[in-house]
Amino acid sequence: PSSPLRVAVFNAGYGVWKPFLEITEDEVRESVDTNILAAFAFPRAALLEFTKLELETTNEGGVAGNARKRGTLIFTGATASIRGNTTTSAFSASKFAIRALSQSVAKEFGKQNIHVAHSIIDGGIITDRTKSRLNDPSWEANQDVRLDPDSIAKTYLHLVEQDSSSWTWEIDLRPAHEKW
Repeated sequence: PSSPLRVAVFNAGYGVWKPFLEITEDEVRESVDTNILAAFAFPRAALLEFTKLELETTNEGGVAGNARKRGTLIFTGATASIRGNTTTSAFSASKFAIRALSQSVAKEFGKQNIHVAHSIIDGGIITDRTKSRLNDPSWEANQDVRLDPDSIAKTYLHLVEQDSSSWTWEIDLRPAHEKW
């Protein structure tokens, strides 16, 4: 048995963190390709599927139940989506674009009962890759200074479960001791 596509998460990202005059054209192109062009292609495919669907029902077995929606599309952003910094010009430009795209898509497809949200993620996320890169047991042990993927997933699930009377467009996730 197959299930309809009801949730799609755009979580791709490419970052360049260096002074503006040191950023190469190839790095800008990679940032645009990953963070902007892919951000158009991915939701297009998801939205084409969502628009074919009726409103989700509880007996369909999905987590949204009777939330009066056809699907949920979540874009993962960063603080760079709303604010640039000294070494984030290429990254910020592309994350600003994702935020603007998600807002435009939310306004266009909300009328079709498709929930679109943008999530700002600010801080290091504890993963095997960050643990090996940082090699900092105190950072790993202190949940106040880093994000946990399970906590992010719970927040994304909350977005999926929201009913059409009160949708969140943008949410900001950061650890308690993040400097922002």
